[in-house]
Amino acid sequence: MYRLVMMSLAVLAALSFVLSFFDLVGPGPFEILVTAVVLALACAGTDLAAQSVLRLPRRFESSFITAAILLFVLRPTLEPIAILGIVLAAVAASLSKYVLVWRGRHIFNPAAVGATVLTFVSVFAPDLGASSWWVGTPVLAAPVVVLGIAILWRTEKLRMVVGFWIVATAVAFLRTSSQYQAIGETIDPGVLLTQVAFSSPFLFLGAFMLSEPLTMPPRRWQQYTVAVVVGVFAGWPIPLDLGIGTVTLGQERALLIGNLLAFFFALRAAVRLTLERRRELTPTVRELTFQAKRPFAFRPGQYLELDVPHTHPDARGTRREFSIASAPEDLPMVRIAFKEGSKSSFKRALAEVEPGSPLAVTGVWGDFLLPVKSSSPVLLVAAGIGVTPFVSQLRHLVATDQDRDILLVYVASSADELAFRDDIVAAGIPVVVFTRDEPTDLPPRWTWAGRSTRLDADGLIRAVPDIEGRHAYISGPPALIADLAPALGRARSLTTDAFAGY
Repeated sequence: MYRLVMMSLAVLAALSFVLSFFDLVGPGPFEILVTAVVLALACAGTDLAAQSVLRLPRRFESSFITAAILLFVLRPTLEPIAILGIVLAAVAASLSKYVLVWRGRHIFNPAAVGATVLTFVSVFAPDLGASSWWVGTPVLAAPVVVLGIAILWRTEKLRMVVGFWIVATAVAFLRTSSQYQAIGETIDPGVLLTQVAFSSPFLFLGAFMLSEPLTMPPRRWQQYTVAVVVGVFAGWPIPLDLGIGTVTLGQERALLIGNLLAFFFALRAAVRLTLERRRELTPTVRELTFQAKRPFAFRPGQYLELDVPHTHPDARGTRREFSIASAPEDLPMVRIAFKEGSKSSFKRALAEVEPGSPLAVTGVWGDFLLPVKSSSPVLLVAAGIGVTPFVSQLRHLVATDQDRDILLVYVASSADELAFRDDIVAAGIPVVVFTRDEPTDLPPRWTWAGRSTRLDADGLIRAVPDIEGRHAYISGPPALIADLAPALGRARSLTTDAFAGY
């Protein structure tokens, strides 16, 4: 995601540079070029110094993303004094990653911090400049939308950001309309709505800043709440009187308020895990068991993001998401599992981690949670390594002595690839197995679907004739979810956990 965001911002910057030659955007070409270089050097230099002092891994992608966002938020310039303001914002943004933190996790969006610092300082020194959000121009609306959708689709935050955009646009429309009415002027509502929706920074703010995973709360309802709050404050900026001048509670300050709300929702902290042991679950599935150095909270079915620093990472970087296979009651022991076979740099680095080595968890997220009502019948459909979130849920039910009506449909390439058998057996639930070969030692309440039966929509309906009365949960590759969609659509509800592998 770092690479995708960085390249998307680079494309937007290059396009803006070209458009500036035709006076289609606010700043000129040399203003954009010089400001971009200054921001990149200031952010990278500050990050490098902080990472050296704190002995942290180098993350230049983060530096360039912060610089690129600030390029569109601040006012590009060639004035020497204003260049100092650009440097001030860049240094403040980068330092916030290491100063405005809680147990190793930064609380605020760095670019929003940098822009806010410059805006407040400019009250005392106006020549330093301030934020301008020149990205909110009609000619850049379409590129921002296209690039933003590419990012939000990958992070599954599209609906949340669309909700923010609708709220911000509606509030800004009402505010502007009331201002025109107060001075006795009329305006075409359609023209005003178009201007507010596409000539404002809302699109960029939502796609590239609000959606930042590290400042998002873990639950979906919390994320929507943050989106609404930011939308309201961004759409109706509140003026702040500082005695010698006034600043408005604009886009970046609205985002900081949302970041603070997200922090209090989760009070997330960086979690350090120490590798205890490795275990071979199947010929291709490996389990890693860690000890957490301090307590942290998660719910059965959620996932964590594991950071494995290594040299020469591939385009997907040094972080990956893993469903937690252990229950909250197992803490401080934490288990994850993964399938071997990928040649990614991350998998190679993970295979080389020695017992006793510490690794960082950058956060816990997810809404792949069983129904709160314990009497609700549930269907679990797991494909291969997709069984891991269900293992966490089943271990939790056993640990809390809950008896629920649960049926597991377990799909594997072969009988010897059925992982976590002991954990599933301990839950005492019925299991329907779909494998090409017949398992020879199935536990009680486990049945094999048969050699001639494949798991498609018809096969699932035959295996689960009462599917219409169950809440369905499926964890597996997107292709399987698509194949089963006609059958899963009959369930009382459907929750998916799709993954594409590493």
